[in-house]
Amino acid sequence: MISRIDLRGTQGDPRQALPRAELDVAAAAERVRPLCEDVRHRGAEALVELTERFDGVRLTDIRVPKDAIEAALDGLDPAVRAALEESIRRARAVHRDQRRTDHTTRVVPGGTVTEKWIPVDRVGLYVPGGRAVYPSSVVMNVVPAQEAGVRSLAVTSPPQSAFGGLPHPTILAACALLGVDEVYAVGGAQAIAMFAYGAGPCERADMVTGPGNIWVAAAKRLLKGVIGIDAEAGPTEIAILADATANPDYVAADLVSQAEHDVVAASVLVTPDEALAEAVTDRLAVRVAATKHGDRVREALSGPQSGIVLVDDLDHGLAVVDAYAAEHLEVMTADAAAWAARVRNAGAIFVGDFSPVSLGDYAAGSNHVLPTGGCACHTGGLSVQTFLRGVHVVEYDREALADVAHHVVALANAEDLPAHGEAVAARTDPA
Repeated sequence: MISRIDLRGTQGDPRQALPRAELDVAAAAERVRPLCEDVRHRGAEALVELTERFDGVRLTDIRVPKDAIEAALDGLDPAVRAALEESIRRARAVHRDQRRTDHTTRVVPGGTVTEKWIPVDRVGLYVPGGRAVYPSSVVMNVVPAQEAGVRSLAVTSPPQSAFGGLPHPTILAACALLGVDEVYAVGGAQAIAMFAYGAGPCERADMVTGPGNIWVAAAKRLLKGVIGIDAEAGPTEIAILADATANPDYVAADLVSQAEHDVVAASVLVTPDEALAEAVTDRLAVRVAATKHGDRVREALSGPQSGIVLVDDLDHGLAVVDAYAAEHLEVMTADAAAWAARVRNAGAIFVGDFSPVSLGDYAAGSNHVLPTGGCACHTGGLSVQTFLRGVHVVEYDREALADVAHHVVALANAEDLPAHGEAVAARTDPA
């Protein structure tokens, strides 16, 4: 069911040997280019036609009526409501503490530089639809934007024919709980174009965030620069670094939980213990047979993006998971906290037996919108910082400028930009 990759006795960069989903975003970007151009030029009319083409829904209005959002909350299962409210409470507690404060540095007497943190003015938040329903992604997008102080935010999610062409009611209910009443029934690449260019009642946004399929990722790549983006989200992935002390059933359960997302989801175990690998393989057979989406899970676990990687020892395993740079990394070892502290590349790190990825998906307080495809080596997950811009405010008085003027002039002349120096000299040289 799941392949095995033996890296024992090998040295050097392991990335070419590690399992990874193939994702040709560049080719997809060319396919979505005409869709995005159509939205750019024809606005809401194009959105209606594209939604009918791709989602099988004929919209009369791309914006979800406010009363439909309120009705979704009224009809929400009380247990789900309580769970969402707790998820929101925990996410707010974590994200509120991320907010940076302005800081002023006195460089010299009379000369200061202040780093001022200013929120993005307007953001579009994408919540995927498809095989699963993701009200948790509403929470993960909206909470950090609100805590950053974003003035205007809108949510979009694909329309569902089963719900009268509206997004899933649980998604609408989550919006209601968060006080969001600007919601659109638009999905796919055309939703990213809607935020990038504006269309109908939707004003253009400065940034778009949120996970999605390859078409959403492709539109983000294509329109980056027209609109700010968080990241290009690829197939979800989990890596687990485990040793002989790990519980094989916990490991198997977590590999299955990630594989449940999609047939291209990646589930990777890295271990120096062959007996653990055997035990996990046995438990996978049992759990896949018992789980609701067994066919989907089996295909994901059998795919080239998943596997069990055997390593020499935990130091070797640490090098491998750092090279893999997983979206989610679980550490299930003796002294797990110490090993987790040495990890450099991961979207989020889950430490020990009782911190599964599923907890982070819903109610740890952390954010589950995370970098995929190895991008965790240079990109972090969605946070309050995503929605903030650091702006330097420079203030020098006459004396402070005069004191450094000769250095500015020297550097300006060295770069053959004498007018730069003249702009300073005009203020500091005697008339």
